Formats: sequence, C-alpha cells, structure tokens
Amino acid sequence: MSGNHESLKKFLENRSSIRYIFTGGKGGVGKTISAAGIAAYFALKGEKVLLASLNPVHSLSSLFNQDLSGGVIKPVEGIENLWAIEVDITEKVMRYKKQLSERLRWFLKWADIPVKADEFVDIAATNPAFEESAMFDETVDIMLEKGSEFDRIIFDTAAVANAVRLLGLNKIYGLWLERMIESRKEALSLRVKLSFRKEKVMEEIKKDPMMKDLLELNEKIRKATEIFGDPNKTVFFFVTLPLALPIAVVKRFIKMVEGFNIPTGGVIVNSVLTKKTLELGEATDYLKNKLVEQERYLEIIKRDLWPQVRTVIPLYPREIIGVESVIKLSEDMFNWEPSMGFYQ
Repeated sequence: MSGNHESLKKFLENRSSIRYIFTGGKGGVGKTISAAGIAAYFALKGEKVLLASLNPVHSLSSLFNQDLSGGVIKPVEGIENLWAIEVDITEKVMRYKKQLSERLRWFLKWADIPVKADEFVDIAATNPAFEESAMFDETVDIMLEKGSEFDRIIFDTAAVANAVRLLGLNKIYGLWLERMIESRKEALSLRVKLSFRKEKVMEEIKKDPMMKDLLELNEKIRKATEIFGDPNKTVFFFVTLPLALPIAVVKRFIKMVEGFNIPTGGVIVNSVLTKKTLELGEATDYLKNKLVEQERYLEIIKRDLWPQVRTVIPLYPREIIGVESVIKLSEDMFNWEPSMGFYQ
C-alpha cells in the first residue's frame, strides 16, 4: 500500500538540509497546529526553531495558551529551543507608505504632472496587494536575518490563495524591479545625456537614493528567489480536511505553487474522525453518519493525493490548547506511517 510513499518524518529525515517550512491551505483547515507540530518536533530534538505566524488573524498565543503577541520573537514556555513570533506588518506598511509617497512625488515632479502624490498613496495603501507585499518583505527579512540564528524556521501562512500570492511575489517582484531599475537608469541617463562617458552615468546612479533603494531590494529578492526555489532549503506543505472544498483547493493550488517554482512537500490530512475516537465518546447517530460521510472524502484523497499524504492528524476529543496538547499532536504527526492508512 505504501511503496515508496514517505511519511512526514521520513520525508524530512531524507531532506535534512531543509530549513524553511511553510504550511498552507484553505482557511480553518489546521495550518497553525500543523506548523506548531512540526516546530515542536524539531525543537524537542534539540534544534533551535522559530515558529512564525504570517496569518493576519494570529492564533499562536491561543494555541500555546501564552502571550506570543507583539510582533517580536518570544520563547515558547514549556518547549525548550522553540521561539515564536506573530508577525505584525503595521510598521512595515507605514514605512512602505512613506517610501511610496517619496517615489511618487519624485515621479510626478519628473514627469511634470500637477497632481498631489498623497491621493495615489492612499489608493495604493488600501489595495490588499500592498499588505501582501509588506508581508512578503517581512517573510524575506525573517529568512535572511534570522536564518543564521535558527536551525529551522516554520511559517504558518495565511489562507492558501494569499499564501500562493505571497510566495509567488518573489518572481513578480523581481520582474517589477528589473523594469523599475531600467526606467530609473534611463531617467538618470537623460540628466547626463551631454556626457557620453559611461562612468558619469554610473556615478549618477550610485548617488541616486531611489536607485540605491531599488538595487538593495533587488538584491534581497534575488537572495529570496534562490531560497524559495531551492528544494534543499525550502518546502511547502498543504493542509486539508476530509471535506470536498479543502481537497479541491489543495489539488488546485499544488499546481499553482509548483508553477512559481516553489518545492511542495506533500499533504497533511487533519481532523480525521476515527473509530477509536467514537469509542472514547458517545457514538451518536450524528458522529456515525459523519464517519460514513468522511469515508467518501478519504477515498477521494486516496485516489488523487495518497502518495503525497505525509501524515494524518486525528480529530481529538478536545481542542488543542497548551504545550502538552501541542507535544501530543507533534508525536502523532511524526509517528504516522503510510501503512497505517487513515486510522491510527
């Protein structure tokens, strides 16, 4: 039944160089608990791990039942070697707004357009893509600045559509920056068009603060692109429930993520109602019917996604809250083997 089918534990053991792990999926499927389970596993092995929530509606504090808010890295009490951060992009959005304002003012002045830049800035800042860009920038900063401090960084991303756009921005950003840099070079060249010396143009380019910003950002994106596209460093896991819509979303977005040249690691199936769970509780007619309904969706997963299923998380009798629950979750995630099927 399993063949060369790798469990989550085996998959990551066979790719020990992977340092950046992302979990994504439709909203409400269990991305946060999956990321926490992976982070706890490595921390309990003695590795220094950072768990970063990129979800606008953070839930790490609730999951671990301790204050992890504030947008700063904090140690997770109860699990040695584990740190967490609920990423806050408010400050970065404000900085983006200021930079955008300066660049727009420069452009409008250079193009001799008599319009105030503030109106354009306000419109741009209310665009959802503006916040996604800020979140992408923050993600890249964490990878580049904190990568040397931690053995692994686990990212709990937003809903899958946002996550795909977020991770795909490295490619889009790069193309945009290339155009911006070329346009800026042309504008600067006009200022020294009477001089045919190439060195003079390069001197002007090096002095220009806007060009400096663009070149620095371009270098950051270049480094990020290398990391995102390297299957030896980065992997993206999809989380699904045994329900029609989440399964359809996973199937669709696996292809989209691969289209952005981002390595996919497989699928985590969450909240599988088991016969053992029914035995522990009251086997009501509702739960019995739910089990029958679930079987249909598990057959779809087995038919379409089975070789990519890395682990199965059972539906627990109680909500996962607190360090002990996270540790138990982590053990279940990494003890699962394909030979066990959907029921542990």
